Amino acid sequence: MTVSLEQLEAFVASAEHGSFSAAGRALRKAQSAVSTQVANLETDLGVMLFRREGRHPVLTPAGDRLLREARVVLDRRAHLIGVAASFEAHVESRLVVAIDELYPEAVQAELLAEFAAHFPHVELELLFPMMEDVSRLVMDGKADIGVMWRQEVLPPEIGFHTLGWVPLQLVCGKDHPLAEGVVEWEDLKRHRQLMVAVRSEGPEKQRLRTAAEVWWVESHWVILQLVRRGIGWALVPDHIIRESTVREDLAIPPLRFDGADWPVALELVWHKQRPSGPAARWLRERFTARRISDWPDPIGG
Repeated sequence: MTVSLEQLEAFVASAEHGSFSAAGRALRKAQSAVSTQVANLETDLGVMLFRREGRHPVLTPAGDRLLREARVVLDRRAHLIGVAASFEAHVESRLVVAIDELYPEAVQAELLAEFAAHFPHVELELLFPMMEDVSRLVMDGKADIGVMWRQEVLPPEIGFHTLGWVPLQLVCGKDHPLAEGVVEWEDLKRHRQLMVAVRSEGPEKQRLRTAAEVWWVESHWVILQLVRRGIGWALVPDHIIRESTVREDLAIPPLRFDGADWPVALELVWHKQRPSGPAARWLRERFTARRISDWPDPIGG
């Protein structure tokens, strides 16, 4: 049994355009050439694809089923050609991007949807480490691009670009002692603090520590669940609080020592000594173009 791509193309075009003549116009071929291709395909497959009693050919049950298979084959042909074209243009076949939770998911999705449209044949892996673990992945060659909160000291091999500042809110459960009134700085030291954890033991891990007792958690989302239960207080990015399903059970108490949010700088990082292909360069340009001040409110309020 021999089936050609030209036969499948004629079959799909005839089904989609409703006639052999319309399919011929779409494919820029003579009607007779299209009808011959379809007839030969029927012979090769051993089934009738169209009924031809009326003015226009009508798909048989077998033709309707095989039409879906034919479309898959033609789609994969187009995909193969696209992958080959990407190699010819020296586009990377795969990228790994490490993103801290400080970067809002809605903004990530919007940017990566654009990336998928521009680079449909690049395989992408997204990692979600915390803080300085991002730069370590980039340094070790396990990530091509990273988005992380600013480190006081970066290895000289790492390039960076500041994306802006993310506000952190002091949050606790509604029944927590800190929720009862205006909070003093000394009050924070007396109650358990929940902090985001990293796998390494660098100085960044301790930067925002205030309390004597700390629990370390690798997710802001889980931290909010624990805060809700009164286990402790935490500093959490404003957009995560706003998007959390437990935000109605949380309190953001007024502070006597600070009238504003605690901002954390968010930065894009990459390895300066490793060459970047077109896809990585495009991502870097898009990340830097989306300043934090330009981000819409994630809940529209």
